[in-house]
Amino acid sequence: MCPIEKAKSWPFEEARKILRRVQKYGLENVILETGYGPSGLPHIGTFGEVLRTTFVMRAFRRLSDVPAKIIVFSDDMDGFRKVPDNVPNKDVLEKHLERPLTSVPDPFGEYESFAHHNNAMLRRFLDSFGFEYEFRSSTETYKSGGFNDCLTRVLEHFKEIMEIMLPSLREERQKTYSPFLPICQKTGKVLQVPIKEIKLESKSLIYENPETGALEESSVLDGHCKLQWKADWGMRWAAFGVSYEMNGKDLIDSFKLSAKVCEKIGGVSPENMVYELFLDEEGRKISKSKGNGISMNEWLRYAPQESLALYMFQSPQRAKRLYFDVIPNAMDDYIDAAQKFYNDDEERRLDNPVFHIHNGTPLRCECCLKFSMLLNLVQACSTSDETIILQFVKKYVGDVPAESMNLMARMVSYAVIYYNEFIAHTRIPQKPDTLQTQALNALREELLNKNENAAAEELQNAVFSVGKKFFGDDLKRWFETIYGVLFGSKSGPKIGSFISLYGISNTEKLIAKRVSYDQQ
Repeated sequence: MCPIEKAKSWPFEEARKILRRVQKYGLENVILETGYGPSGLPHIGTFGEVLRTTFVMRAFRRLSDVPAKIIVFSDDMDGFRKVPDNVPNKDVLEKHLERPLTSVPDPFGEYESFAHHNNAMLRRFLDSFGFEYEFRSSTETYKSGGFNDCLTRVLEHFKEIMEIMLPSLREERQKTYSPFLPICQKTGKVLQVPIKEIKLESKSLIYENPETGALEESSVLDGHCKLQWKADWGMRWAAFGVSYEMNGKDLIDSFKLSAKVCEKIGGVSPENMVYELFLDEEGRKISKSKGNGISMNEWLRYAPQESLALYMFQSPQRAKRLYFDVIPNAMDDYIDAAQKFYNDDEERRLDNPVFHIHNGTPLRCECCLKFSMLLNLVQACSTSDETIILQFVKKYVGDVPAESMNLMARMVSYAVIYYNEFIAHTRIPQKPDTLQTQALNALREELLNKNENAAAEELQNAVFSVGKKFFGDDLKRWFETIYGVLFGSKSGPKIGSFISLYGISNTEKLIAKRVSYDQQ
């Protein structure tokens, strides 16, 4: 059996769903879609959905020669219902509530509308990661007539679609619900009003204007109406021929309703994966309008994009906190995966996250240091000078491939920023008690007897030896002593490796400084 046929990582499992669909329907091309509502600044969850869909597309391309592409769709014709908390000039935006997002001014004053601003932000991030996608705007597609055929079918099946949607709504909402939302010709607002009459011949509808009470007629074509989002979702699947779309756990029921709409107008609902939601520091769902959690810009200030991609790859069906404190572990997990890749056989490589992150050709990181190690090195050096820190790194790793050294140089820059902003104020080295002082001084003496070029393993054995002498079998307390006194933390890197990196004489001086309880 070919190794790729045995690959078990989730992108390959999802890609096999699409392959079975291709075989069932005889498809000549595959469309994967991911949707986005630009009612607020794009958050990292939106980016994650595009990234994960990209993993699936790449896996599918390795299983099949059938052409496949991703459509990133912006529902920018949706009505502007709430002013986000994280934008300037809120008073200006308040005047444009209920208008299509592409008709709302850009509060940043950079683009022709708020939607255009948010769309541009998202595309910049996607482009910076080298994503392959086709961007489509709801406003442009509606107004150009791209949805006209499917909108006609929605009109023809108006009654049946109402029967699909009404049971899912509250009683009060049922009284005003319509899958079609007319755009008021006078105010430009997206109207949520009941429909009085359907006119199939003219492909229009009659509704009561809520401001004037007068009956008005609107075509459903060419952007004069848009669909409610669940009906819109299903209509898009039919219009674009979407074969695959993933969604968050909170949209499970919505997906089912949209699938019924899609099938009612002659489409086939797509294959689907449900992922768990990202949570902020307090365990709340992240939100575009609140701007809670961490943004893409913020993550990429503190760690390279490889770490973000790794975090998005891991366990998509498990809820995860998305906050600053997850960044170091995500970077370390990336290094672990990259170091394993070239030592594994082909079958294991296919299930390694870095295979998907780098589309089969990951960086060589055999000698890269962990991010957590670099954070402790920054503290031990008591400097923000990246050149000094990188000198320690180069001495420790020796002659390594240029791509590995380039990654470490980037990691050093990130480590300095991350340490200064998140760790420095929390690291207060503890004052050692009598036993801890004796043990640390014994370690100093042990290190003074070692060759400056002693291997990390030899140094680790020396640390164990001293620990057993003073703490017996309670080595946990010994290592807590080392981390607490030297770094002001409860845990840390493998201490032998750290001593080898920082240097024996430098470590001896650091211990002497901490034993004297000099916290400067």
